[in-house]
Amino acid sequence: MFEKNTLNIQPLLVRSVAEALFSIFCEQRYADKVIEYTLRNNKKAGSRDRAFIAETTYDVVRYYRLYTELLGRQPGSAWDFWQICGIHFIVTQRRPLPAFQEFSRLDYKQITEHYDRLKGNRALRESIPDWLDTLGSEELGVKWDETMHALNQPARVVLRTNRLKTERKNLQEKLASEQIFCEPAGARDALVLSQRKNVFQSEAFKKGLFEVQDYSSQLVAPLLAPEPGMRVVDACAGGGGKTLHLASLMQNKGLIIAMDTLEWKLEALRVRARRAGATNIETRVIENNKVIKRLYGSADRLLLDVPCTGLGVLRRNPDTKWKLTPEQVADLEKTQQTILQSYCPILKPGGKMVYATCSVLPSENSAQVRKFLESDAGKDFTLAEEHSILPQDEGFDGFYMALLCRS
Repeated sequence: MFEKNTLNIQPLLVRSVAEALFSIFCEQRYADKVIEYTLRNNKKAGSRDRAFIAETTYDVVRYYRLYTELLGRQPGSAWDFWQICGIHFIVTQRRPLPAFQEFSRLDYKQITEHYDRLKGNRALRESIPDWLDTLGSEELGVKWDETMHALNQPARVVLRTNRLKTERKNLQEKLASEQIFCEPAGARDALVLSQRKNVFQSEAFKKGLFEVQDYSSQLVAPLLAPEPGMRVVDACAGGGGKTLHLASLMQNKGLIIAMDTLEWKLEALRVRARRAGATNIETRVIENNKVIKRLYGSADRLLLDVPCTGLGVLRRNPDTKWKLTPEQVADLEKTQQTILQSYCPILKPGGKMVYATCSVLPSENSAQVRKFLESDAGKDFTLAEEHSILPQDEGFDGFYMALLCRS
């Protein structure tokens, strides 16, 4: 099977990928953390080698079900993950493998023929659990096929200009001077990298001139239309990407109360805020319902970027589809409605609220908004506009956002 025209693959790099995959699937660790750890322990690796490790690991995670089907069993050892890597190289490159001992049992012709037979099965081809394929098909209909295919493509790196410190054109020029080239996207502050680079080592990042934030996510804060001097509550702030965008739009004037149930996420936000020069942010941990009730009737604007399945951002977190269960989807939908019902009184009469998710499922999105508007808690609210963004639309993350006004 081993021909002259074989792939040029370094065995040490494949070993790093195989070990990373073992940690992700057999030790149940998160892919991003595993890759971060793996790269940290390969300090001598150059930029190309580091990119190979990260991209190959993520690619295998995306197509894990397909590759295990081609392997014929569930991997349980580092050796098995060498086989999985070999299958990945055969399927994507359509060239025979190098003569490594670890690849000796893989038959090039047999694997390619088996793969060609499996391509007609969408759940296998796009490599998703059967239950998720059924759910997505029920909710999105004919759009689901294209949606899943788009979510299996690597995500582009998008930056958001920090207007507290610079303008987009100036940032673009500053990054170019550091050999980081990018092009403006439609959103006012967005720049898309022409080639993937480690932007976190750049002087522009260290000076707080930008944040890494997907194009779709950058549409949320402007929809809320915050104005300088307002009191804004970001009730599910997390690491604070949208909080920092709000601070930029408000020109550091007024107050943003950023809240989350996890203190470590708010600490990460405080670090980011210092780097960005955002000085109008106050953080509060949601320890109980009293924390929310104390804010009733106090906010001009309210952002509810609620916990969700994250199915719109599978490009960035492909291991999500292997960790998610139908029970978790049901629990998340209950949580989303609870947040809408119990947090909406934070808004003053005449104020505006945005409900947002990074999911593509209508059951987490428009259906939740309709249910809220039909409830007693939502009787004073009207839907001003909503946007459902699928990953195939413009090539960015799947997102949903709805603007609700309180009379």
